[in-house]
Amino acid sequence: MRPDLKALQHLSDLDRLLDDSTRRPVLLFKHSYSCGTSAEALDQLIEHLDDARREEADYAVVTVQTHREVSNAVSARLGVRHETPQALLIRDGRVVWSASHFRVTAVAVARALDTHLPPPR
Repeated sequence: MRPDLKALQHLSDLDRLLDDSTRRPVLLFKHSYSCGTSAEALDQLIEHLDDARREEADYAVVTVQTHREVSNAVSARLGVRHETPQALLIRDGRVVWSASHFRVTAVAVARALDTHLPPPR
């Protein structure tokens, strides 16, 4: 996994991520190893990470098979239905944009960030 895509492995990682979202937007990707659509969506996220604006947000991933407790906590704490693949843009501890399945694309993520981030200086 890429170093700019932080793996959430513990509930404390999720707590930190939600706290960090008060200072910087966070894009959280929920991934499934057993889903081909999720693999394609992860490729799209990695394509997006190659974009110049990636430094304006933090990026994290939770893999549902290996970190089910964290995945379930994401759904419960953020009030979103569990789906994989799923991308959640989080600001101030709440979801401001989400996409799932084939709607998780590099273009969709970039547009969401453009909509929810202040213009570059």
